[in-house]
Formats: sequence, structure tokens, C-alpha cells
Amino acid sequence: MVVVAKSSRVRKAKIRRWIIYAITLIVLVVLAVTIDWATLQQAFFQPEIIRAMLPEVITVGAKNTIIYTTMAFSFGLVLALFLALMKRSTIAPYRWFATGFIELCRGLPALITIIHVAFGLPIALGIRVPGGTLGKGTLGLGLVAAAYMAETIRAGVEAVPRGQMEAARSLGMTRGKAMMYIILPQAFRIIIPPLTNELVLLIKDTSLLFVIGTTPLSKELTKFARDFMTETQNATPLTVAAIMYLIITLPLTYLVRRLEKRTNKGR
Repeated sequence: MVVVAKSSRVRKAKIRRWIIYAITLIVLVVLAVTIDWATLQQAFFQPEIIRAMLPEVITVGAKNTIIYTTMAFSFGLVLALFLALMKRSTIAPYRWFATGFIELCRGLPALITIIHVAFGLPIALGIRVPGGTLGKGTLGLGLVAAAYMAETIRAGVEAVPRGQMEAARSLGMTRGKAMMYIILPQAFRIIIPPLTNELVLLIKDTSLLFVIGTTPLSKELTKFARDFMTETQNATPLTVAAIMYLIITLPLTYLVRRLEKRTNKGR
């Protein structure tokens, strides 16, 4: 009786799956028949506009997006490491500062943080952010990324078994050396997937840098596409930008899945 009941459940599950497949296929066929493909192509995929965007969409837009992302991620990762360690410090003012900074940057929209860093902070401190768009973008995006990555690093450190620190201290290592050579390497092995996810999010957040002003050679992908769309009065440039973002981010998301599988196997 148990075998018969199990076979019946399996058969019903297969029938439900095939019903879902059939409904999905019908919906796709209806969409394919009803969509005005000529109008869609005219609005979103004009070959002559695509040709006009090449090769600058790659050599300017995509290149600058990658540069902004790399600089902001590198700066944010270093700052995040200090913030994570400060938040775990036994010195209360360090914990207060790290907690306040993290909660402030995580609580504000990234666009507001970038505007304050690009315009408000230099005026208040009487300084000039070096590097122009790159310097302001690195600082603004880096501060936002640091707030999120700091919590990721802190969680990774806390995920390392406490006995690792105790064993290192029993061998005569100072707390700082134990953290540097024993705890952090293990923590980073755990947090590589979420850090890679943060990198993917940062790539898309570079689209916010339009607020700090750009030159023709410093435009990132979204700004580059928006300017082309204004000139052509057509949405094709945004389609091209979307494709370029996917070309950049899809390999990274695939890498995240591979790293997560490897991490899960190692546990």
C-alpha cells in the first residue's frame, strides 16, 4: 500500500509539472503572436544606433564602469575591514564610531551619500576631493560599500570557531597576530560569495555617479546610454547598456554560485 501511495504521488506530481509546462508554452505562444515585433524592434533595437555607439560603449562606458567599480570596491574593502575590527573591539568608542558609521551609510540611499561626499563634505571641510569624477565616485561608492561589507566581514569573523583564537593565543600569539594570520584568512574563505555579490551590486550602483558630473571620457555605462538616448530619441542605447551590464555581471554571478557550492562542500 505504501508503494502504491508513493507511486500515485509521483504520478500526480508529474502531471502537475506537465500542466505547468503546457500553460507556460501557451502563454509564450500567445505573446509571440500578439506582440508587435516591428514596433518593438524600432523602439528598442535599432541596428544603426548600435553601430553608432560602437566602440565607445565598450572603450568608454564599460571601461569606466569597471574602473569605478574596482576603485570603489578596493577602497571599501579596506575600510570595511577596519570597521569590522573596530565593531568587535573591546574599546567602546571604537565600537560606537563603527556602529554609527555603518548604520548611517546603510540607512541612507547611496545617491544621497554620493551627493554629500561629492559636494557637501568638501564644502564643510574646505577641501577638494582629488581625482575629479574618479576620486568622488571612489569615495562615495566606497563608503556605501564599506558599510555593507563591514557587516559581512564581521559575520565571517564570528563564524570562525572560537577555539581557533584560543588555540592561537595558547601558542603565544598576540590577539592582533591571531586575528591577522588565523581568523581573517578563514573568515574571508567563508565570505567570498557575499563579497562577490556586493561587487555585482556595486557595478550597478555606478549608474548613480551621474550626479557628480562627467566629461565625455569619464561617462559610465548608464550615463553614456542616456546621452545617446537623448540624441536619438530612441530606447536602443538603454538596451545596449543593459546587454553590457549583463556581459559584466553574469560571469560574476556564475562565480558566486560556484564559490557557494565549493564552500558548502567544504563544510
